[in-house]
Amino acid sequence: MAGGKETPRQKMIGMMYLVLTALLALNVSSAILLKFQFLDESLKEVNNKTVTDNAGVLTNIRSAVDKGGNRSSDQRVLTTAESIRKETSEVVNYLRSVREKLIKETGGLNEENHYVNPESNDVVAINMIGGKKNGEAYKLKDKLDNYAKFLRQYNPNMPASIANDGKDDPVAKNDKTQRNKDFAELNFEDTPLVAALAVLSQKESEVLKYEADALQKLATQVGADIIKFEKIFAMARAESKTVAAGTKYRADMFIAASSDAITPKMSFQGRPVKVENGKGMVEFTAAASNYDAEGNSKQQWKGQITINQNGKDTTFTVVEEYVVAKPVIQVQSASVQALYFQCANELNIQVPALGAVYDPSFSASGGTAIKGAKKGQVTVIPSSTEVKLNVSSGGNAIGSETFKVRPIPKPELVAKVNGRPIDGKRGIPAASFRAVEIQAVADEGFKQFLPQEARYRVTKWRAYLVRGSSPIDQQEINGPSANLTSFAAKANKGDRVVVEVLDVKRLNYKGSPVDVNVGEQIYNIPLN
Repeated sequence: MAGGKETPRQKMIGMMYLVLTALLALNVSSAILLKFQFLDESLKEVNNKTVTDNAGVLTNIRSAVDKGGNRSSDQRVLTTAESIRKETSEVVNYLRSVREKLIKETGGLNEENHYVNPESNDVVAINMIGGKKNGEAYKLKDKLDNYAKFLRQYNPNMPASIANDGKDDPVAKNDKTQRNKDFAELNFEDTPLVAALAVLSQKESEVLKYEADALQKLATQVGADIIKFEKIFAMARAESKTVAAGTKYRADMFIAASSDAITPKMSFQGRPVKVENGKGMVEFTAAASNYDAEGNSKQQWKGQITINQNGKDTTFTVVEEYVVAKPVIQVQSASVQALYFQCANELNIQVPALGAVYDPSFSASGGTAIKGAKKGQVTVIPSSTEVKLNVSSGGNAIGSETFKVRPIPKPELVAKVNGRPIDGKRGIPAASFRAVEIQAVADEGFKQFLPQEARYRVTKWRAYLVRGSSPIDQQEINGPSANLTSFAAKANKGDRVVVEVLDVKRLNYKGSPVDVNVGEQIYNIPLN
């Protein structure tokens, strides 16, 4: 079969051939005889229409050559088309003469115009196969193969043979009883008249089909091909897809069409465009650099559509305007007004205008940006007093957001004795001065925003037992708490304990300790 797209008529012929081949393998019954007759009549009708169409193509070629001034190159095309038409007519006339001979040998037609002997297997075999394989079918095979050889000069899709033996037939080669038969035996052995006639009609349809392909190819060389539009559909093009309430909506409504006979070449911005069902698929990522006060930027794209018209390529230019809306970046975070220095500030960055195609990536100047597990989540760790967060989607820049960076508030240091806060005025009884704890309490606002960053611990402090102006004992403690029973044993009323905080650490979001500068922190605890 020819390459490329087939017309509905060609598809129908192909289907009839498959049905015909299948019926030939069945036992003959009156119902099957009727089906053969139906196939034969249908093929005859299609063939007559194809003969008319092919003759019309030749007429169009003559007319185009004449209108073109009878150039020598066009004259050669016309001569080739006429020779193809002549060779095809000879083969078709021969097929029809064989047909008439079989009808006559089997008794012809009755008064009701029906075949007198629609079966007549023996008459068909004698005429088509013969006693020494010298029947008409062997002459037919030679004529069909010679025609195929002739037409292959002008139609490269023409097969080497259209009169296959069983081993080469696409259906019969899979049947053990049929694959070893030659062309004559495969098609006319034990074959009723109506089936033989259907085979002849099918072969005629193949000849006409390949002739049509060759003539159509020649017609394109002189501009005589006719574009027929099989797909016609309605379309509308609006001035804008978005219309505000109270304003006019305007659109153009028109008819568009496409043809299976041509495959237009389409391009966009100089690049080829995929074409499906006659429509080019234009797709690109919208981008703009300048926006108006409302956040819109008017843009346009250009495309080209090229079709072969009257033997020459004709190119149509398409110009389409569109509006790019500036995406609005939405930042969701408890600490959106400002970020905390060297802390893991978790943000949720969304761009609603991008919808499902939003595929964010982030970078930052003045800090580090770490992409989160969910779409839009990002952790920003500032390293300066200001951070600029850049947002992209699918590799295309969307915009940026700038954040001020605030310092981490110092924790409040709280001293407790025996689990109770110290009363600086009343003091602590000297005899009960035992368990001492120094706590570093995070700023409440900082703790609320970043609880994973607000974990403090006093890691080193020093305590002095002082009488008058002289220390009589001292102890250095690693950790927030200590048992100072030794101070209680030596203390007198009027003494005091001086606490000096030496080191405070903060655990960050990674769980790593970070030094905290709390300055000089000294507490006096009076003993009574």
